[in-house]
Amino acid sequence: MYRVSSSNAFPRKHVIKALQDSNKKPDSDSSVSGNANKDLSQGKSTKLKKNKNYKLHPCSEAFKSISMPSDGDDVSDITDLEFSDALDTSEDEETNYTAFLNSFSKGLDNNQKAILVQVLNKLEAVRLHALALEQWNALRLKECHRFYRASATNLIHYVALRSIDISQLQEALSILGLSNIEGVNAHIMASLTSVVQILQSLTQSPKTNSEWKFDNEVQSPGNQVALKSKPISDLQSSLLSANGKSEEISLLAMKNHARYNAELLFGPSVEGRNSCIMVTVGSEAADNEDLIYNLIKSGVNIIRINCAHDNPDVWRCIIKNVKSSSQMLEQPCRVLMDLAGPKLRTGPFNPGPNVKKVKPLKDASGVVISPALVWIAPPGVNPPSHRSQVAVVPVDDSLWIRSLEVGDVLKFCDARGKRRLLKITEKFPTSSDIGCWAECSETAYVESGTEFHVKRKKHKIGNSRVKIGNSRVAELPTVQQYVQVKIGDLLVITREPCLAPSLISNNDLSGPPKVTCSLGLLFDSVKPGEPIEFDDGKIKGVIRGVNISEICVEIIHAGQNGSKLGAEKSINVPRSKLHFEGLTVKDLMDLDFIAANADLVGVSFVNDVNDVNILQQELDKRKLKKLGIVLKIETKGGFERLPLLLLQAMRSPNPLGVMIARGDLAVECGWEKLAEMQEEILSICEAAHVPSIWATQVLESLAKSGLPTRAEITDAAVGGRADCVMLNKGRHIIKAVLTLDSILRNTSMQQPKLKPVLKPLLFSSLF
Repeated sequence: MYRVSSSNAFPRKHVIKALQDSNKKPDSDSSVSGNANKDLSQGKSTKLKKNKNYKLHPCSEAFKSISMPSDGDDVSDITDLEFSDALDTSEDEETNYTAFLNSFSKGLDNNQKAILVQVLNKLEAVRLHALALEQWNALRLKECHRFYRASATNLIHYVALRSIDISQLQEALSILGLSNIEGVNAHIMASLTSVVQILQSLTQSPKTNSEWKFDNEVQSPGNQVALKSKPISDLQSSLLSANGKSEEISLLAMKNHARYNAELLFGPSVEGRNSCIMVTVGSEAADNEDLIYNLIKSGVNIIRINCAHDNPDVWRCIIKNVKSSSQMLEQPCRVLMDLAGPKLRTGPFNPGPNVKKVKPLKDASGVVISPALVWIAPPGVNPPSHRSQVAVVPVDDSLWIRSLEVGDVLKFCDARGKRRLLKITEKFPTSSDIGCWAECSETAYVESGTEFHVKRKKHKIGNSRVKIGNSRVAELPTVQQYVQVKIGDLLVITREPCLAPSLISNNDLSGPPKVTCSLGLLFDSVKPGEPIEFDDGKIKGVIRGVNISEICVEIIHAGQNGSKLGAEKSINVPRSKLHFEGLTVKDLMDLDFIAANADLVGVSFVNDVNDVNILQQELDKRKLKKLGIVLKIETKGGFERLPLLLLQAMRSPNPLGVMIARGDLAVECGWEKLAEMQEEILSICEAAHVPSIWATQVLESLAKSGLPTRAEITDAAVGGRADCVMLNKGRHIIKAVLTLDSILRNTSMQQPKLKPVLKPLLFSSLF
């Protein structure tokens, strides 16, 4: 039994002895010999040398700072646990499992006991490798908070298991009818030792009880936290009762611990559903309490606010609506606020006009199929949610609105001087006031201050005619400005703080469109020829020229009819050496607001351990021990260093989670790698007992247009393997939430949380 000690002594002789024992030929069959320790001093395995087509995993540089034995101790370089010389495959067959399986099955028929002994010896070598890595990182584990120490230990075991190629060993266990040793990431040591126990029973050479403890209580050397099988309500006190002794840990307790961590971060679980639902909202939810109410009623557990947009006044109104709706429905709902972080974004444009476009639906010939629907009401009185494609026109005079009748016609001149008509079709009372539905059969641009003249059929009440006065449109929101770019266009990025979109007409070409980015580091870091992407990869370009104040970009990818690029859109330069550290001044100001109003804080663009450390220092200054932390993995560095980021975050007692921000992650690391990377993040989070969030473009078409794609439905179902699934805002967001809730409920009993078969990670150096 190994225990964590204060020294970094590495039990080399035990590992080497186990590996040598696995190469000995059993007495019962001299034709079968092991080959697991062949040429360990040569560094990487013979399999890696033979297979020239083998490519490193995109996370091959991960964990590079984690302590591992030196090259002289070379246990970390075991990348292939082969079984015997008799079962060794040729160079051409190395990548073909069929030959291996046939050979293994034949060997199993000839001498079953000898093969079982070989498999058992390999498993013991793997187990000793995991224990060695745990002991080598004893000091790092000791620095983790006692609540997370068991999870950190299991994460170290996971890294050890994934650092070697056990693919043939897994296939052998599958043939023997035994479980996949990577299938129980929640407790790696329990998975290893339980399989070893079964093989020992089959070979009739069981170890004594003093040497092994299996079944529901498995000994995890070096762990100082008691984790016996307890109800989830009693688990926290168990985890916090550190008594300085190595305690027994059960597999069930580890799984309960992971579930407890999810509830600690996201709140109580929903009956019949394994995953929570999170929805991002913006300013539209500040003055629309019905939206928040319907979201929570539909099954939303967390409301997300992005601090990169809006301001504290808007955030405060959203949170107020969340708390009041949650209290009315008696359903808990937490608030996550994302720090904007040092993300590159396009800067603001000059404010656009205060205009609302009203456009009827027309067919291909330009004939009006359906008139535009307009909601006329006092400011802040929102239209009912069951109507879509609505243009909201506020009017300050509430009495004037009440005096309108069905059939009245409102005459006005729009922003272009065109004469237009609005016909009142319905008066609709709301909880706060009354509004009117109107129809418009021609395109109109209604601007702030537009005067409405009422035309009504003449009535006679006695001898007097009814007359209605005029009223004016209240302040309308400004139109968001943007530039339009097409393939082949030039786009200029400038340091200027604010711009008006370039005006281009048939007679006036004012030059290439411009966007702004005030971050000077961008202009100092990029070079001509490097790729650049905007708006999460929707627009792609190549940098053609750089000077101190401008970057010239040639657009190589855009929409068929061009793409709009507005303010606050992402800028990604995946091949440049652009690196940000720490929190920005805005982040620190927003953190004070978050500390007083939110339940969780999202840390954007986490790249290395120092970023997590700086956040922890700021939380310590504010004495925030219960504020949940969500690490957003959206850069290559964050993905490669995820285990290190988790170990650093585990030094604090704060509830911890990870968001798979697939938008920026795909742009930064490559779209073709995203599927593999998201699986890897899920697997690491499960091993660390840290809840994960499946984010970016989940049911996006459904939320925006009301109709999902088939791929979206599948993606949402796969996302159910995470502890939380996030939706973005859209016109049909309520429908999207209801659909996601149904998908998660239907799939919760049909698939386990995480059962992928991941290929081995090959690390240059571990921990």
